[in-house]
Amino acid sequence: MIKTISSLLLLVVAFASCKKENTDPISNNVVFKFKFDSTQTRLNSIGQPSPLPAGNAGQNPLFNGMSAHYIELAPLATTQFGKGIILYQAAETSTGGVPAIDFSKSFVAADGGIFYIASIKDIPKGDYEWLRISLAYQNYDVKYYVDTTISGIPISQYVPGTIASFIGFNTYISNFTLKTSSLAVNGNRKQGYWGFESTINVGGVSYTNVDSGQSAGTTTVVNPINSTSPIPAGSCVVTGQIKPGKLTITGNETKDIIVEVSLSTNKSFEWKDDIANGRWDPLKGEKIVDMGIRGMIPTVQ
Repeated sequence: MIKTISSLLLLVVAFASCKKENTDPISNNVVFKFKFDSTQTRLNSIGQPSPLPAGNAGQNPLFNGMSAHYIELAPLATTQFGKGIILYQAAETSTGGVPAIDFSKSFVAADGGIFYIASIKDIPKGDYEWLRISLAYQNYDVKYYVDTTISGIPISQYVPGTIASFIGFNTYISNFTLKTSSLAVNGNRKQGYWGFESTINVGGVSYTNVDSGQSAGTTTVVNPINSTSPIPAGSCVVTGQIKPGKLTITGNETKDIIVEVSLSTNKSFEWKDDIANGRWDPLKGEKIVDMGIRGMIPTVQ
């Protein structure tokens, strides 16, 4: 029997959105929620603090949503990738010729939103110290600087923009929406494919620009235990130690366990600051050098 209305709502969300649904009304759950934190320590790929390098600049993007396509609990730092408890793996397709994440079946969660619910009955009893999540898609707002002339009108101002980037190993995309505009792809895209939409008002007239492209080597993937359990090259499997030290499953839980997965967005959008003014000036040729998440802290609440 379902004990609370909140438990019922969580089960409905899992059934409707997570694609690997928990339909057993008797079981309690481990509920995973995203948090995007611009104040969280900025880390490099091996989990060490990483300030912006000289000559680069960055900003804290405002996240609209993110999706994951793989979730694994690892008992120890020495547990090899794929040898822990795999809770979830998203749907894949070979429509594009080779296996790829099926974006049409991905679930995108906002800040504070539930991105997966695992039934406790499906998790072996024990202690789990590490969480691995392979991130697949992110959508966020940034700003850039325009210093040019449009329709004879000089413009010098910041302009908001929305970026959608695909950071999984390979993704089949039929189409996707940036902010208000959609792009048709109908094919596979490797890690680093992105779309960008922005609208600028000039003399009372709005101009919307939509662009897309493929970058390589611009996704930092944080794994503090890379020396003992490395992750596959080209994936986006972010690893974090569970706070306050571990997640314990006894099998006798009487309520849901909430795990807040906090992702560092601290200067996670980074570019080559050729003009040395701390502003992103894409119209003057400043190139993006990183769009990765800068660390993950899973906390049992």
